[in-house]
Amino acid sequence: MFFATLASPSSNRFFFIGYLFSIAIFGLYQAIFMANAGGAWDNAKKIVEVELKQKGTPLHDATVIGDTVGDPFKDTSSVALNPVIKFTTLFGLLAVELAVQMTASQGSDLTHVLAAAFFIVSFVFVYRSFYSMRIRAARPRAALNCQISGNVKKRVVGAAHVFL
Repeated sequence: MFFATLASPSSNRFFFIGYLFSIAIFGLYQAIFMANAGGAWDNAKKIVEVELKQKGTPLHDATVIGDTVGDPFKDTSSVALNPVIKFTTLFGLLAVELAVQMTASQGSDLTHVLAAAFFIVSFVFVYRSFYSMRIRAARPRAALNCQISGNVKKRVVGAAHVFL
């Protein structure tokens, strides 16, 4: 995020305005999605435990695993996006001032070279985080075999569907 924020105002001010809008809008929708998805996983576990009284069954085990994913979604990840949006906006506005001053004193060639360098550095970090750090699959996972009635399955899936 740091180098992408530096690259955008150095290349073009209109590109930077679009970058800030996209960070704010997509960050907002990502936070809403993560909060709702985490709540859906948590509510599915509560339905299985309280309404269906299926504690100790394979269905309950599956909802506990889902709740393990849902808790970080609703408790930390969605809340953590707010500082990222604020930091990117604040730092980007400071970078615009620096880019405008450099363009006025040194010319636009230097700012375009810096924009390209910052973009390459940000691309390297994105590549490392998505491709070179992924876990290689060694063996296929075993499917969860759980015997539940059709009515129970509809209620649990329906409850999760409402919140997604």
